[in-house]
Amino acid sequence: MGRSREFNKEHVIHKAMLVFWEKGYEATSIPDLLKAMELSRSSLYETFVDKETLYVEAMQYYKKLRQKKRNLLVNASSAKVGIRQYFDEHITSAFDENLPKGCFITNASLGLDSPDEQLRKLIRDSFEELEQAFDELLSKGQRTGEIDSKKDIKVLSHLLLNLNHSINVVSKVKSDKKMVYDMMNTVIEML
Repeated sequence: MGRSREFNKEHVIHKAMLVFWEKGYEATSIPDLLKAMELSRSSLYETFVDKETLYVEAMQYYKKLRQKKRNLLVNASSAKVGIRQYFDEHITSAFDENLPKGCFITNASLGLDSPDEQLRKLIRDSFEELEQAFDELLSKGQRTGEIDSKKDIKVLSHLLLNLNHSINVVSKVKSDKKMVYDMMNTVIEML
């Protein structure tokens, strides 16, 4: 009879997520993960099979954590309010000194040389889900008259998706949050 696991799986996935987020998949070693997760090699492999499986689980965990932020779009009282609330939260997170810079999904997409289709699909789905949430909120804004009916919602949704991911990239190299807020305000005024 094998030993039962003596750790909280979600807790160790959170620790692994932070390592992958900071270093990226390729630069993260098994010893890095073992140290951060405070697991033995056998526990890591018995629970997660391999590094790639752990990476996918960490990414799925991250997406689950970010659902609260996406819900700001889904439950918004108006299009512009929802977009402002979303980006306020997003900018705060992107510049949070207690987290690795940027966004785990954005960072993963920048280093997306993996032939693993499951990983590529996870990243692609994340992008598409966010763009769809922007699209639905902007469409709602057009129906209520808040957003000009002549505006191309598909283009605006794609613009907001790009704004989202560009903030993640810029936050890794520049610390001027005011400029990012000014950019966000300009984009919201364009809507």
